[in-house]
Amino acid sequence: MDLSLKQRLLGAAVLIALAVIFVPMLISGSAPQKSAEMETSTLAIPPEPDREFQTRVLPVDPAATNPTSPPAPSAPPAATPAPETIATATAPEPPPGAPAAAPAQLATATPPKPASPKPEPAKPAPETTKPSPGQAANGRYYVQLGTYANTKNARDLVASLKKGGFPASTEASEYQGKPAERVRVGPFADRAAAEAARLRIKQAQPAVPGSVVATAEDANEDAPANAVPAGRAGGWAVQLGALKTADDANKLRDRVRNAGFAAFVDKVDANGTTLWRVRAGPEVDRAAAEKLRAGIRDKLKLDGIVVTQ
Repeated sequence: MDLSLKQRLLGAAVLIALAVIFVPMLISGSAPQKSAEMETSTLAIPPEPDREFQTRVLPVDPAATNPTSPPAPSAPPAATPAPETIATATAPEPPPGAPAAAPAQLATATPPKPASPKPEPAKPAPETTKPSPGQAANGRYYVQLGTYANTKNARDLVASLKKGGFPASTEASEYQGKPAERVRVGPFADRAAAEAARLRIKQAQPAVPGSVVATAEDANEDAPANAVPAGRAGGWAVQLGALKTADDANKLRDRVRNAGFAAFVDKVDANGTTLWRVRAGPEVDRAAAEKLRAGIRDKLKLDGIVVTQ
């Protein structure tokens, strides 16, 4: 049988079955009866009572709810602090007929205030040490040629240098805890002259080591007029002090500069101690240096000495 014919016959059968079920229901017009569960009933609300409502507060304490239980023992009252004693000024009774005096005020005993510590007096600032103008005023430079434990070798070297025109000398020293002699050439007024002498010695004595060392000596008075060769300009200055720190020396230098004078600081080694010398100048001749010193003394109240530069 053809497939399409089968589908048509099956559809017709379904339609006939539906018609058999629903057509009688439509024709009779009777609806299915409702069950008792589907019925709706009206409930009547009871009327409001006429009596008034009362509000009661029930205690939560279980001891209160159980009247038969014995009352719990009360805790002993805490000890209350004794009240502070108030001193009352009692006035004498007035004589009869005298007007009544005003009631005396109650004087409350107040605890004394603790004594505040007295501030310690400020310690005075330490006085700045006044710089000594003569300290390390005369700088000297030497050419050091070594330290010799053999005295004969040191003296032979000195004799050879003197023949070459160098101002050589020996100085007592120590080497490894034993006596020795140090050979030096000089002194020279400045480092440049000492360096030139070292180079000449190096050419004459190549095997001898040499180095330039600086020393300084205190000056008790001004340098003599013949300390600087004639015609050498700028060889004079006024030394105002030699200080142990560069900061103090720079402060003194700035003070002199602010007063209108030319000043500078140079470093010198004196007996194993480094000092910073404050000097004003330089000047072309000694007379100009003396005039500069007088001007500084009048304006800054600083004393100085005339030194070679």
